[in-house]
Amino acid sequence: MFGSTVMEVVIGMAFCYGSLALTVTTLQEALSAAFSLRAGMLRAGIQRMLRDPQFTGTARAVYAHLLISAHDDLTDPHAPPHPGPSYIEPANFAIALIDAISGGGIALDSAIAAVPDPQLRRVLNTLYVQTGGDVQRFQAALGGWFDSTMARLSGAYKRRQLLVSFLLALLLAILLNIDSIHLFQTLWRHPALAAGIGAVPAALDANLVSDLATLPLGWASFPPVLDAAFVLQVAGWLITASTTLFGAPFWFDILQRAINLRSTGAKPARVQVGQTMAHHAGPAAP
Repeated sequence: MFGSTVMEVVIGMAFCYGSLALTVTTLQEALSAAFSLRAGMLRAGIQRMLRDPQFTGTARAVYAHLLISAHDDLTDPHAPPHPGPSYIEPANFAIALIDAISGGGIALDSAIAAVPDPQLRRVLNTLYVQTGGDVQRFQAALGGWFDSTMARLSGAYKRRQLLVSFLLALLLAILLNIDSIHLFQTLWRHPALAAGIGAVPAALDANLVSDLATLPLGWASFPPVLDAAFVLQVAGWLITASTTLFGAPFWFDILQRAINLRSTGAKPARVQVGQTMAHHAGPAAP
């Protein structure tokens, strides 16, 4: 009985946490697409990289290149800024940057010397000298510089997305009253509430909502009473929101393992090799 109770509690909580993490991920992707968050952060990173905070100089010239923004016309400096692409190939960035600084067809060393920003000019000149003035090696060096900058930018984006994930999960935990402490206590007393969960959801669908409805979630009365129990409820919300930081695959993997353990029957008896061979050989000839 004890083992069965523990398994049902694990299944119920893992299903709840995985479903919440899946919902948060879906909302994050929708918000990212609606507000062009990746593209906006990429453009802001390139603006800092190329020392163009107003997006009127080198960064805008790079984004106006067809290798970067094939579907956006940024040649007009008075046009409203557009987020642009959400991903740029390092090789394309290097070619676009070289074309941007040497737009008049002048020699590359002279074009670097004419770059107005002293810090950007110093970086470009250092890479140009280190590559011995070879254009292909210079392009590769620019691509490596872009890669290292984007690696730091990707880390900053992931940290920001973790914060957004936590805030979205906390909002959903409050709206749906997903209190981890209450959920654990109820499942421990009534493990049969999670007995109907038998599959890992592949997406947000009616079956997932139906299974969630069997769990002790939601508001019995609103607004809550501000007492000691409410403090415990807030702690439960915070715990719930924190679990989404592990991601939906983590919780669904635990859920799948727990479901497999619950459905595992008795182990089959071991069969000796000699017995197996005799069985397949059939009766001996008279």
